[in-house]
Amino acid sequence: MKRIILLYSLFLSIVISAQEKKQIHFDEKFKKDHQGNTKIEINELKELLHIMIAITEVGLDNDDMIQQKGQYYQDVLQYFKKFGNEKIIVKFDSLIKANPLNYVFLTGNGTSYDFKNNQLIANKYYVFPAQSVSSQKITINPIITYKKEIEDFAVKSEFRKFYTDHLPFYKSIISTYNQQANLDKQWKWLEKNFNTKISSYLILCSPLINGFNYTDSYKDKDFKQIVMVLPPVDEDKSLSPMENMILNTRGMFTEIDHNYVGIPTKKYAKEINNALKDREKWVNTKQEGTQYYVNPEKVFDEYMTYAAFYLFCADQFKNDQKTLDHAYYSVNQVMKERGFPKMKEFNDGLLAIRMKHPDEKIDDLYPEFIQWLEKL
Repeated sequence: MKRIILLYSLFLSIVISAQEKKQIHFDEKFKKDHQGNTKIEINELKELLHIMIAITEVGLDNDDMIQQKGQYYQDVLQYFKKFGNEKIIVKFDSLIKANPLNYVFLTGNGTSYDFKNNQLIANKYYVFPAQSVSSQKITINPIITYKKEIEDFAVKSEFRKFYTDHLPFYKSIISTYNQQANLDKQWKWLEKNFNTKISSYLILCSPLINGFNYTDSYKDKDFKQIVMVLPPVDEDKSLSPMENMILNTRGMFTEIDHNYVGIPTKKYAKEINNALKDREKWVNTKQEGTQYYVNPEKVFDEYMTYAAFYLFCADQFKNDQKTLDHAYYSVNQVMKERGFPKMKEFNDGLLAIRMKHPDEKIDDLYPEFIQWLEKL
């Protein structure tokens, strides 16, 4: 299969200015209902958008963007592939071929509307959630642009029947997440070890998501919510139960912790840009996907998300050396494969400094660690 996208983790850096559209609106009821809570959801409109993209030419030819294994994917093809020549499908295909990040702009705004019968009604909370990816921005919500065509496609394809028929499967995915993903344990560790505090977590999942995962944060006054777009919990039959747990925890953790490591990264951006100015030392520029980490600050932030995961493992598995060794090896290996060749050194350096200052927040380790990186 052709892979035009190879991104295991893409952090949506969405910075709101006075000229940009409002992303979200969290009223007091929303805050009360969600404070301190986590939610895992397979959103109806978002799932429709994933399905529509799955039957485009680019979706059919890209098993990194679209999870093409399993019965669900076969169900999608059997039910929807015959609609692949519909004008809206051809349009989505052209948008993603022109710019792969349109995958995020389309699916990432799926929470901005909800189905009411056969019509899409604006969601009162998520107004325009996905406005910017890396350095690229949009000013019009594409769901508004293609609202009528999406509604017509849903009716013609009988999507809502398909979604309803698969609700038991969706519920099983959510149940497995709740049992195996350790989200609450990750949240508690991050809140203890960083200065940042988060009010709520939302995981938006789809059985059609594979390697293209991303996260964002939304803030309305004193309420901050983290939203992660992730695939279902995976089970690799060649791995032990503990190794599978590491795999699944890592996928989630390295999305969550962008929202914690990113704040001190911004604070020390000048020092980081100097320490990592030799790009080819830190990034294999020939590796597809590294082009989205456009400056030393973003490169450092990606390294740091995985290094923080290893610190989490070092705390959680300090009495289980075998599991800890597996976590260490897998983090270093996956980052090297993604084009980040200094992961082992980065991990070792951060862990050594953390051991010198075990009671300090990770935010406070940045100055000493950045100085150490300059000498590497």
